[in-house]
Amino acid sequence: MYSSSSEPVQFERDCAAVMVPAGESVTLPAGTYGYITQALGGSYTVFVEGNLFRIAGKDADALGKEPPEPLELDDNASDEQVEQLVWRQLRTCFDPEIPFNIVDLGLVYEVDLRHRDGGEREVGVKMTLTAPGCGMGEILVDDVRSKLEMIPTVTEADVELVFDPPWNRTMMSEAARLETGML
Repeated sequence: MYSSSSEPVQFERDCAAVMVPAGESVTLPAGTYGYITQALGGSYTVFVEGNLFRIAGKDADALGKEPPEPLELDDNASDEQVEQLVWRQLRTCFDPEIPFNIVDLGLVYEVDLRHRDGGEREVGVKMTLTAPGCGMGEILVDDVRSKLEMIPTVTEADVELVFDPPWNRTMMSEAARLETGML
């Protein structure tokens, strides 16, 4: 997974990480050396001692990087504006092994924005995986949930994994199909 375009890194502090693709949570100790192989959507994929690990954006400082900026939204934002921000956030969710966001991969089947009492909102998402047995499934679901709950006025994101219809490459955006050679 290391390539000449990978960025060398030394962990500046102990850091929570998720092993890819197993989905196992681990702690990488301060001083560990590795290579950033993917830095997309505010999270990082790091190659360390023959294994890949996903580092959440909130832990970017362990890699000497800046964490993502907090989201802003007008207090009187319309549902349309909130939904646009929902889709923007979904485009920051990446499979740690594939350099495409889950929207362009065609993994998001449905987004439903609902109002709660007090003007708050909740978002329902139905999404799938490229393979039902993917060890990163729950990690991707948690990433989607946490990124949607960063949106002001969204108090809950209900993310459901579904496998009907089964995912296939025709669900990918044209750009993703071109980039991967999956025409």
